Amino acid sequence: MDNYLQHVAQIQQRWETALTANRFDAALVAAGARQNYFLDDQAPPFRANPHFSQWLDASGCEHAMLLIQPGHKPTLFFHQQRDYWHQPPAVPDLAGAIDIVIFDTLDALVEGACRAVERQNRTALIGDSSGQPTNLPVAESNPQQLLNHLHYGRAYKTAFEIDCMRRATEIGVRGHLAAYAAYRSGASEYTIHQTYLNASRQTESELPYANIVAQNEHAGVLHYQHHDREPPAQRASFLIDAGGRWHGYASDITRTYAADEHDEFAALIAGLDLRQRALIDSIRPGINYLELHERMHRAIGDLLAEAGLITCSGPDAFAMQITDAFIPHGLGHLLGLQTHDVAGHMVSPDGGMRPPPDRYSALRLTRDVAVDQVFTIEPGLYFIPMLLDALRVKPAGRQVNWPGVAQYMRYGGIRIEDNIHVTARGNTNLTRNAFAAAAPA
Repeated sequence: MDNYLQHVAQIQQRWETALTANRFDAALVAAGARQNYFLDDQAPPFRANPHFSQWLDASGCEHAMLLIQPGHKPTLFFHQQRDYWHQPPAVPDLAGAIDIVIFDTLDALVEGACRAVERQNRTALIGDSSGQPTNLPVAESNPQQLLNHLHYGRAYKTAFEIDCMRRATEIGVRGHLAAYAAYRSGASEYTIHQTYLNASRQTESELPYANIVAQNEHAGVLHYQHHDREPPAQRASFLIDAGGRWHGYASDITRTYAADEHDEFAALIAGLDLRQRALIDSIRPGINYLELHERMHRAIGDLLAEAGLITCSGPDAFAMQITDAFIPHGLGHLLGLQTHDVAGHMVSPDGGMRPPPDRYSALRLTRDVAVDQVFTIEPGLYFIPMLLDALRVKPAGRQVNWPGVAQYMRYGGIRIEDNIHVTARGNTNLTRNAFAAAAPA
């Protein structure tokens, strides 16, 4: 619990600085609530406002609110309804770091929150207020300048947050290992997905994002969203992008495998894996993430040349933007309470932005690398007909070995993704460490 107590103290200091800088006396942070589907009495699973989840495990905190005031211990207004239709939520154990006031009706909770802030000059409401009554005495809902401060700071993780992501990674790795074994046994995408859930001990709603379980050409669909119930007639490749969650914090892990561990596609996977590791080894505080992204493109160019898929050099493939057709997404993104965590383009807490250049419009992270950031490194190499057809008609397309590329179309593509914690001495690879720890002795 020491890590958690220190975490709350650090987050409170961060919030107090942001509130004071923006001349707010207090903030009410709404956990949020489920909203029914259109014309239905069913709702999607509850997922709390990440600004709320940063303070505590919010899984049972639907409708709750958190009061933050400079110089005061935070107060949780917790909704524990009397109900026989559903199991009432358990009161969270917050180790005394946050005061808790329990209400059995929403009206009483809102009345308590109103009384708590009625003497404040300016109170901000942070979160989706659509599920809350409108009579809260707040000066402003989600003020952008305050959000800028809060979002910018979330890129720097506390020791508690890093430990949560380490545990989330261990959960994901358990699922990955079981999924790989299921693939080797000849399972379908659907069966592999179910195996992952069982091994990681997660339900669908607990996943940080929808699992991508792709065999053969499906691996060339970047966010492939289906799970075929039957295995393919002939197996060529397997890509799985799946993570875990611990106390609301996410891991995001991708691995790619060849059905034939000795064919040309297996060699291409090994080549990308080697380059991904080298790229991670080069990460140091102070480097800009965009530079890492361009190093990745150059590495892909070299790999294409090594595999005989282009007739020019790797540097020329980068300069002619040939690599863009083989790697259309960014190198990675910030990771934390959200899989694609906020503020990847922010350069200052006052809202200064560094948007990605036009060539890399999908790049989610352009900040300078700094100690205690956690982000993904996920180079890819894909064989996507839509992108390759567009390259074929360009002058640069004459530098592509199209018969060679055609032999790889059935594999779909490769992505290898690790979660990286930046330290003062370099970085810690949370993903590789978890795989190594889970390996048989």
